[in-house]
Amino acid sequence: MVGLVLLVVTVLVTVTIGPAEIAVPDVARSIAGHLGLGDAGVPRLVDAIVWDLRLPRVLTAAAVGAGLALAGAVMQSLTRNALADPYLLGLSSGASLGAVAVLILGVGLLLPVAAFAGALVALVATLALARTHGVLTPGRAVLAGLAVSQLCAAGTSFVIFWTATGDSYREIISWLMGSLAGTTWSSVAISGVALLLVGAVLLASAVRLDAFAFGDTSAAALGIDVERTRWTLMTLVALLTGAMVAVSGAIGFIGLVLPHAVSVVTGPAHRRLLPVAALAGAVFLIWADTAARTVFDPRELPVGIITALVGVPVFAVLLRRGRGAAWS
Repeated sequence: MVGLVLLVVTVLVTVTIGPAEIAVPDVARSIAGHLGLGDAGVPRLVDAIVWDLRLPRVLTAAAVGAGLALAGAVMQSLTRNALADPYLLGLSSGASLGAVAVLILGVGLLLPVAAFAGALVALVATLALARTHGVLTPGRAVLAGLAVSQLCAAGTSFVIFWTATGDSYREIISWLMGSLAGTTWSSVAISGVALLLVGAVLLASAVRLDAFAFGDTSAAALGIDVERTRWTLMTLVALLTGAMVAVSGAIGFIGLVLPHAVSVVTGPAHRRLLPVAALAGAVFLIWADTAARTVFDPRELPVGIITALVGVPVFAVLLRRGRGAAWS
């Protein structure tokens, strides 16, 4: 409950931050008016800034942050690898290749579709490569993901080198670093629906994820179909990550660091860890994106730079406090 209240307050406050000064009551009235809960009672320009510009971006940041943190926590449990993140299976590089291709072709409207398709193609390629010599194991999947990731990254670099000209470089680099600039209500719909549908299934799998912490043998003894559960959940994580990358680009460190930071407070039990990690990811990315768009105004940083600047020191602190014992 505290986390939900903090998220709502964060949304209302961050929407007020920007070149145009807007009060929290004006934000609340604008939202209420569009939801049919009363007359907005705010100037048309203020209403347009809130509803058409800032609110979609803040809500997209919340959904993406929650989705990446949730996906990272699940992936770390499934692979029993504390360094796992949502991009482990080559999803980010595949999405980047698809996105860069459509940006080069000048059909930016298809960017979310191309990025999502690229992520799915990378997932299929990773699983196919991992199955080459028989049983699909987490270690083999990780190695296959690294190979596919490098291949897609090379393809992306080649496309940029061979065809990008003029201002297209800036647009491409901004997306590759992770950016929420230009998000619309369509972005909210894509990320929000993915989070609600896939996130609900992942949250409902908390007990199964707890069983994985004791190893495959222990999980099987508890009546869990280990291989089927692992790859079903990994596929769902891939779908969720693909949807998030499609609207935001590759934003690093959220899925890697936040699950570890949150577990200090919640403990390892996934029924507490997963929802708190999702809420923490939402709040964190909202504030990170707010900093990215305001600190250097009128210039705007890709939000991936901010998450890295914050994530690296936090990661170092976690290591120094002994949580890196399991990572060695």
